[in-house]
Amino acid sequence: MTKLSVNLNKVALLRNTRSIGIPSVIRAANIALEAGANGITVHPRPDGRHVRAHDVRELSALLNAWPQAEFNIEGNPFHNLLEFVREARPQQCTLVPDESGQFTSDHGWNLQADGEKLKPIIAELNALNIRVSLFMDPTPDAMAAVKKLGADRIELYTEPYAEAFGKYNQNVVLQQYVDTAKAAQVLGLGVNAGHDLNLHNLPLFLSQVPDVLEVSIGHALIADALELGLAETVKRYRGVTSRVVTNSAATKAG
Repeated sequence: MTKLSVNLNKVALLRNTRSIGIPSVIRAANIALEAGANGITVHPRPDGRHVRAHDVRELSALLNAWPQAEFNIEGNPFHNLLEFVREARPQQCTLVPDESGQFTSDHGWNLQADGEKLKPIIAELNALNIRVSLFMDPTPDAMAAVKKLGADRIELYTEPYAEAFGKYNQNVVLQQYVDTAKAAQVLGLGVNAGHDLNLHNLPLFLSQVPDVLEVSIGHALIADALELGLAETVKRYRGVTSRVVTNSAATKAG
């Protein structure tokens, strides 16, 4: 079974267009958790256009009442992310190489360039007993460097898969994710995934990429919620992620 972590950034983005506090990020988190979400993800950015410091604090307090759910804080560790993490002590911190003001995350880490800078950050998070996940492109050869740095998991950046879904190159691109996941797992790394996954492309991805532990989904899930309602949407995504797929069924793409 793959866990579903609901990213609430787009709820905060809508709220921030007014000054009256609606929609409520905390209310959305409660609805998602009551509907079966396994966790909550936030990505605080330096410009504050999404979740803000008070959201992180309030969500951390809320999740204390949901011991079975996980809090995942993601972002660039060189942009004050660690201030949030040190205070909130989430179960997981996903390190993402996005720049200040970047529209959205659009690539994984280049560990040849950034590995040495990441090493002390990962060591600090390990000391805080926080699981560390590195946002990575589907590149099997990079998994050894992830392991060497001391990270616990990778989060596969899945926009290339989403772009290829239903097109002529779908299976070729998907195989890159299969190969990367296997390379990571051989080294003892856990595998998460996220970015532009939705109700249409997620079933194939989870049926082919072996043993994905968690998907973090925000944009598509919130968009679906505009039509279906948030609780119903979470239930539908959980319907996909709850399907147990055997390894034998995940050996062939397409």
